Amino acid sequence: MIEYASNPYPVMPLRDIVIFPGMVAPLVVGRKKSILALERAMGERTPIFLVTQMDSKVDNPGPEHLYSFGTLSYVMQLLRLPDGTIKALVEGRQRAVANNIFVSESFFAAEVTTVHDSETEREDIPAYTQELRRTFEQFSGIGKKIPAEVLKSAAATKNPSRLVDLICSHIRLRTKEKQEILEILVLPDRICKVLEVMYREMELFEMEKKIHTKVKKKMADTQRNYYLGEKVKVIQDEMDRNDGGGELGELEKALDKKSLPKAVKEKMTTELGKLRRMPPMSAETTVIRNYIDAIIALPWKKKTRAKINIEKAEQILDEDHYGLKKPKERILEYLAVQAQVKKIKGPVLCLVGPPGVGKTSVCKSIARAMNRKFIRQSLGGVRDEAEIRGHRRTYIGAMPGKIILSMQRVGVVNPVFCLDEVDKMSVDFRGDPSSALLEVLDPEQNYSFNDHYLDMDYDLSQVFFITTANNLHGIPLPLQDRMEIIRLNGYTEEDKEKIAEGFLVPKQLEANGFGEDDIHFSGSALLEIIRRYTREAGVRSLERTIASVCRKVARERQQTKALDKKYRLSADDINTFLGVAKFRYGLAEERDEIGMVTGLAWTEVGGELLQIETTLMPGSGKMIVTGKLGDVMQESAQAALSYVRSRAIRLGLEPDFYQKLDIHIHVPEGAIPKDGPSAGITIATSIVSALLKLPVDRELAMTGEITLRGRVLPIGGLTEKLLAARRGNITRLLIPKENEKDLTEVPAKVRNSLDINLVGHVDEVLSQALIVREGEELFKDVSMESIFNDVTLSSHNTVAQ
Repeated sequence: MIEYASNPYPVMPLRDIVIFPGMVAPLVVGRKKSILALERAMGERTPIFLVTQMDSKVDNPGPEHLYSFGTLSYVMQLLRLPDGTIKALVEGRQRAVANNIFVSESFFAAEVTTVHDSETEREDIPAYTQELRRTFEQFSGIGKKIPAEVLKSAAATKNPSRLVDLICSHIRLRTKEKQEILEILVLPDRICKVLEVMYREMELFEMEKKIHTKVKKKMADTQRNYYLGEKVKVIQDEMDRNDGGGELGELEKALDKKSLPKAVKEKMTTELGKLRRMPPMSAETTVIRNYIDAIIALPWKKKTRAKINIEKAEQILDEDHYGLKKPKERILEYLAVQAQVKKIKGPVLCLVGPPGVGKTSVCKSIARAMNRKFIRQSLGGVRDEAEIRGHRRTYIGAMPGKIILSMQRVGVVNPVFCLDEVDKMSVDFRGDPSSALLEVLDPEQNYSFNDHYLDMDYDLSQVFFITTANNLHGIPLPLQDRMEIIRLNGYTEEDKEKIAEGFLVPKQLEANGFGEDDIHFSGSALLEIIRRYTREAGVRSLERTIASVCRKVARERQQTKALDKKYRLSADDINTFLGVAKFRYGLAEERDEIGMVTGLAWTEVGGELLQIETTLMPGSGKMIVTGKLGDVMQESAQAALSYVRSRAIRLGLEPDFYQKLDIHIHVPEGAIPKDGPSAGITIATSIVSALLKLPVDRELAMTGEITLRGRVLPIGGLTEKLLAARRGNITRLLIPKENEKDLTEVPAKVRNSLDINLVGHVDEVLSQALIVREGEELFKDVSMESIFNDVTLSSHNTVAQ
C-alpha cells in the first residue's frame, strides 16, 4: 500500500548505516547540511527523511549519490558537542521513497512517498515468523553478542514486519545488503532474505569454529613438541656433561679430526645437526648414525707413500713366483710407466689364466713391489648391481657396496685393489654388476664414483685396480675394453718341479710340523706326483697332494714313535703313500691304432689331450656322432666327412662308399661337454684312417679347423695345448700354418722339446699322420678333371648321350 505526502521533508544523508522502521539509533553529525536538517526537523517537530548514500567516501554528496529508498524518522534528542558536532538520537518510523531530492535553505529536502508491506495476511506468515524467531535465537547463541534486551523485545513483538526489521537492525551486515532488505516490500520475501542471511552467518561461524579448533590444536601440538624437544635437549646436554660429551660429542670430535673434503664436511655438519634434533629412540637416528660412521671410516685423503723401484719390483716378483717370464715383463713395463708419470692413469690390468697359476698372488706381489696396501674382493657369484654400488638409505639395512666397504677396510686412498674372479659375475632382474664396474675401472670416470649409500662422489682415481679371470668369455666387451689383458699360461713339468722344491714343499713341511730336513722329496718323487697324481695347468692340486704325503708321513711317524726319523722319498714311496695312480702318463696309446687319433683341446684349467675314434659298420650312409659334443663340433664332423667324400677317388675309395656304410665318431669321456672347431682335422684323419684301414702315428697329436676345401684354419689356446702335449709325452705336433706367429708366446723349453710341423691343408695332415704300407702311396695319381667329371658331371654326360 502506498501513501503520498505533499509536504517536503528535510533529508539527511547517512554513511555506513541503514535505519529500519522501529530502530532507535544515536548519530554523530558533523556536516553542516545535515546539522541544519536535524535542527529544522527538531524545531518544527516534523519527520526527517534518513537515506543512505551509495558511496561512504563522498564527503559532499549530491542527490545522485543517494538511494531513493529511506526511512521517515523522528529526532528524539539533540546534543551539541564541544567540537561543533551534534549527537542526535533518532527513531525510524516508516519506509518511504523520495520522489525528488533538492537543496532548500542550505540543506537537502525531498518530497517523499511512504510505502507499506504487502502480502501481510498470507497463510504461511505465522510459519515464517516462527522460523524467524527460532533462527534468531540460534543466531544469538553463536557469539554474535546480541543484547538480552533485544532478545526480550523480539520475543514480545507480535507484528511480523516489526520483528523482521528489529532483527535486521541488530545483525551485522554490509550496508548494501541492509539497503536491499530495506527495499523489499513483500513481507515473506523479506523474511526469507533475513533467514538466508542468518543461515549463512551461522554456517560461516561453524566453519570458522572448526578452523579455529584445528589451528589451536596444531599450535598446541607444535608448542608441546617444542617444549618436549627443548626438554630433551636440556637432558641430553646434562648427560653429555656427565659422560664427557656422549656419543654425539665423540662423533663431532671424530669429524673434526678427520680430514674431509669441503663438500663432505658440510654434509656431515648438516647430518650431525639432524641427529642432535632427533629423539634417541627414533629409527631415523640409527640410520643417520650409521651413515656418519660410514663416512668417518672411509679414507678420504690418507695414503701410503708408494715408491716404485723397478729393480726391487723385479726381485720381489722373482722371489714370489717361478717362471711366468712374459707376464712379469709386461707387469714391470707397466710399473715403469707408472713410476715415470707419477699418476695412475691408463688401462686396468687384467690377469687371465687357468686356476692355480698364481694370478691373485701376483697381485699381492705387485702391491709389495709398490709398497702399497693390498685389498682383495672376490666377485664370483655377484649378481646384484647394488653389491657394487650399494643400497640407497631409504631401505632397511642399507649399506655401501663392496668397493666402498673394501676401501673402509684398507684405510688408504691408494691401495692395490684386486677384483678376483671378474668373469664369474652373473646377470639377473636386479641388474648387471659388470655394468656398474664400468665406472669403477674407467680412469676417466672413477674420480667421481657415486655409491648409492654415500650419495656423494668418492675419488677412486688413485687406486691401482687389478682384475683376475679364468677366461675372457665371461667378461663383457665394454669391460674388456677398459683393461689391459695379461695372460698367465700353465706351468711346464720343469716349472712345477722347481715350484714344488722351492715353494710348496717347504710351506707344507712347516704347516704339518716338520723340520726342513725331516722329509726330502727326490726329483723322481716330485715327477711321479706331477705326472701320475695331478693333471692341471696350475699347482693347487700339486700342493694338496704334497700336503697329503706329509700327513701320511706324520701318521706313520707317530705310530712308530720314530720322531727323529728322516724320510727320503722316492717314486716308489709316493706310490706306497698315495696308492694307485690317478692318471696314466706316457703316450696317448700304447700302439698305433686304426681310426684312433690324438687331438688337443683347450679348457679353463689348461690344455688336454683328446682322443677321437671312428668305427665303420654296414649301413645306409648315416653318420653318428657321440661324446656329448656341442653344435660347433658336430658341424666340424660334417665338414670333415664332406671333405673325405670329395677326396674319395684320390684316396682310392668308391665315390658312393658312404651309401653302404654307417660311420660312428666317438670322443671318449662322454660325461664331459665338448665343443669348438679345432678338432676338425683330427676327425677327418680319424675317418680316413678307418676307411683306408691305415693306423695313425701314436706319437703324433694335432689341432686345427677344417674347411670343405680342406684348408686348415688357425685355432686359439696354442700354448696350453702344447703344454698338454708335452705332459702327455707327445713328440710330434701338427698345427695350422697361420699359428706360426703364436709360437713366440710359447716357452722356449716347450718349443724345443716338441717337433712342431706347420700344415696348411688336410692332405698334408693325412700324409704325416697315417702310416702307409711300404711301397704304397696314400693319394692315387688321378687328375682333378677326372674327379670333377666323375663326381659332378656324370649325370649331365648321361643326358647328353
